[in-house]
Amino acid sequence: MIEISPRDLKRLRRLTLSAQGLLQTQPFGRGLAGARKAINHIGYVQIDSISVVERAHHHVFQARVPDFTPDMTHQLLLNRDIFEYWSHAAAFLPIEDFRFSLPYKAAIKSGQTHWNRNPDRKLMAELLRRIETEGPLRSRDVESNSRKRAGWWDWKPAKKALEQLYMEGDLMVSDREGFQKTYDLTERVLPSNVNTQMPSMEEFATHMLEQQLRCHGVVTLKGLTYLRRNAALRKAMKDLVNDRLAQGDLEQLKLPGDEVYLVEKGALEQPLPKVDKRMRILSPFDNSVIQRDRLSALFQYDYQIECYVPAAKRKYGYFCLPLLFADEFVGRMDCKVHRKTRHLEIKSLHFESHDFDHEQVMTAFADALKGFCDFQQCDTVETSVSGEAHA
Repeated sequence: MIEISPRDLKRLRRLTLSAQGLLQTQPFGRGLAGARKAINHIGYVQIDSISVVERAHHHVFQARVPDFTPDMTHQLLLNRDIFEYWSHAAAFLPIEDFRFSLPYKAAIKSGQTHWNRNPDRKLMAELLRRIETEGPLRSRDVESNSRKRAGWWDWKPAKKALEQLYMEGDLMVSDREGFQKTYDLTERVLPSNVNTQMPSMEEFATHMLEQQLRCHGVVTLKGLTYLRRNAALRKAMKDLVNDRLAQGDLEQLKLPGDEVYLVEKGALEQPLPKVDKRMRILSPFDNSVIQRDRLSALFQYDYQIECYVPAAKRKYGYFCLPLLFADEFVGRMDCKVHRKTRHLEIKSLHFESHDFDHEQVMTAFADALKGFCDFQQCDTVETSVSGEAHA
């Protein structure tokens, strides 16, 4: 096991940020093609409904892909480059990874794992027959019908039945208008060339290990199955990691604080990825920050999204966005888009107490803010901060 000193953390930081596509100018290319390559590399993009700024599933792409626009996420879905399902949360996933959604679907369908307890099988069959005969069904079609008649077509039970069919794999999301989904039969949505063979647990573990090493570079055993409550998968992953360690394909790193991380053999001997003095304004649901323990260990950046915290107990604000400068997380910004007036309001701005060049950071922040305003379709920006901002 390799002992990592605090000084060596810079190498690990750059390794993981490079793997995330957050050091280079355009690591995946530009526009729609770049977005397709980005999600194939990072493995998922989390979907979130919070709309104080542009939604997370667009924001994650924008942080990595120049010339990305929010309509491109929808285009990827229509092109069947991606599909919608559950990762550790609701997410867009590469269509080529479809088969790795099958174990969770099978577990729900068999009752081994519950989505909705006591699902209404009769109502599910009715909905499935309607979609088979009449075509795709929008979630709002169910809602509008509920106002016209009572009975089994009541909105809440029907919505739950649609979600159950979707989570069990009988239906897929074929289209979306904002957060209004259109459901259709899986066989009518899924391209014919997509592999639909159920993976073994060993295959599933191998897929996840290779994906996580590819998109994070530095991983933990716990993080490899992050929020997946599947004992068989966790066991398969542990066995696989032990095999790869025994074969010399992986190396263990011991960080200050005794955390143990894994990297591919020879990763620490690779040339240090270059970094420029740019700032990226990230989503709270960005792939690079979602595992908070990992974020703290590697970057000494303690981050919590506070929209779920009572207002009186918030320290930084409702929806603070992490600020990444070069290879350090240097601050956080709470802001809100006023769409009717195309105005961005900065409600709170906080910088960490790291030893960095404050002038460089503020120059980079101003540059990043211009691009961020364009992405939010805002023409003006102002701050209502009084005393919180400091550098």
